[in-house]
Amino acid sequence: MQERELRALIDDVRTGRLPRRGFIQQMVGLGLTGPMASMLLMNAGVAQAQANPAYKPTKRGGGGALKVLWWQGATLLQPHFANGTKDQEGSRIFYEPLAVWDNDANLVPILAAEIPTRDNGGLSADGKTVIWKLKKGVTWHDGQPFTADDCVFTWEYATDPATAAVTSGVFKECKCEKVDSHTIRLTFQKPTPFAAEGMVIPKHLFGPYIGAKSREAPNNLKPVGTGPYKFVDFKPGDIVHGEINNNYHMPNRPYFDSIEMKGGGDATSAARAVLQTGEYDYAWNLQVEDEVLKRMEAGGKGRAHIVASGDIEFIQLNPTDPWTEVDGERASVKSKHFAFSDPAVLKAMALLADRQSIQEYIYGRTGTATSNFLNAPARFRSPNTKWEFNVDKANQILDAAGWKRGADGIREKGGKKMKFVYQTSINSTRQKEQAIVKQSCQKAGIDLELKSVTASVFFSSDVANPDTYGKFWADMQMYTTTMTQPDAERFMDQYTTWEVSSKANKWQGRNICRWSNDEYDKAYRAAQSELDPVKRAALYVRMNDLVVNSGVIIPLISRPRVRGTALKLVSSLSGWDLDFSALQDWYREA
Repeated sequence: MQERELRALIDDVRTGRLPRRGFIQQMVGLGLTGPMASMLLMNAGVAQAQANPAYKPTKRGGGGALKVLWWQGATLLQPHFANGTKDQEGSRIFYEPLAVWDNDANLVPILAAEIPTRDNGGLSADGKTVIWKLKKGVTWHDGQPFTADDCVFTWEYATDPATAAVTSGVFKECKCEKVDSHTIRLTFQKPTPFAAEGMVIPKHLFGPYIGAKSREAPNNLKPVGTGPYKFVDFKPGDIVHGEINNNYHMPNRPYFDSIEMKGGGDATSAARAVLQTGEYDYAWNLQVEDEVLKRMEAGGKGRAHIVASGDIEFIQLNPTDPWTEVDGERASVKSKHFAFSDPAVLKAMALLADRQSIQEYIYGRTGTATSNFLNAPARFRSPNTKWEFNVDKANQILDAAGWKRGADGIREKGGKKMKFVYQTSINSTRQKEQAIVKQSCQKAGIDLELKSVTASVFFSSDVANPDTYGKFWADMQMYTTTMTQPDAERFMDQYTTWEVSSKANKWQGRNICRWSNDEYDKAYRAAQSELDPVKRAALYVRMNDLVVNSGVIIPLISRPRVRGTALKLVSSLSGWDLDFSALQDWYREA
């Protein structure tokens, strides 16, 4: 379909000549996904239909305990310090944002009374001003009213540099003002129609701890939110307990009387506890070999719930020196890696990643080999990259670049041997991925020291811990980064210069591999202000190509989200948001 025809169809939906559902059906018929079709309409300013999840319970409570397994245990419950998904999920039990993304790429109001659109006056024609009307009658867990003051405070808190919030990138481009007790205005320098991310925290409790005192707040570990469950107990890395919020602001919700979020163990044991033994109702992130999952499902207690998403398993190659301090900082942007600053080495490393074997022997239906960092929605997927596994070609490239094999078979140049520390979280799947990469590298004269870090440590935001992925004090590391909304802006900020992870921001910056490129920054800025969906997609494709072709990352597997659920558990999951984004809608069938 040509661009002109596509724009005509969008206009038909806008004017009512074509039903929204009819447009989506036509797009699906052309090979697009439902979420992609919805985003095309949203980006074009067409008001969306509000998606209401099918929810059967007719009263609040009575469902007993909900027992969930997060094998990466939460280590903090402050959403604005939550660098890892596990801590974001733990926080989300108690805190809520203005809106969330459902699995059809629709924004659904949570603390907001409605989604701002051009039709209801919430979104200005130029996309620079967004008016959020807030729900009335919502209270914090301690009984205090939720108002616009809390939203404005959350903005002030996150944008204060001394707070060093991981969410600062979401808020720093805007100004937040109170219009009245339950209305706020966000004003952006550039069009930003999709600003809904960020959990709101209570001003009356965090107000005294803004800025330099942010880490001292008692409620960093004892959340008081507006969510469906109230805080009971927390043991970092182990367990989070919540009880029903009988004053929750949605009718007949939540269904469960309590929630237990258990941490620790590994993905395989978590899968077993849901699919085989039925000990738990739900297990997060089952990064387990597909054949193992199938055998467990045969037990009849649970099933693997696979939801399409934009998540990506990939390797980062450190362009900085992780072993030498510069101005008191390891992996400083002022330093260069002795090998990964050589484009020939980066090119060779990409050729040594056997993606096909990783897909075939490990992931199966739970992952697809890819050469792209940005894989979904489909319009953002670049057709310009390709992957190749070729040990012989890698050897030729390294030979030509002057990396000679020593007596021990390890390549070296300028007195520096190709010996790299390759780290990731402890997970049987990841250790098998490491082994596949190590085997290929050995054939090319590269020695990899495989390092495995406990997941609760690797993905933590602990400023004092040297083994967090945010510090990246290793030559190589591997993990999955999650795409938390169907628009790519928040996903692709991971390679902007201003998001570089460093000592100055307590290693909370999202650009963990510390790659910097002026053209990338320029394209990102342009995408922020581009409301035309076709041009916006082209900019994100360009950004993907820039970072992939730089060689500092090696995309491996495009991953749908794989969760384990008890057969009777109804969990409203989205591939574009946190697992707990619709926790209030979870229930158990009779």
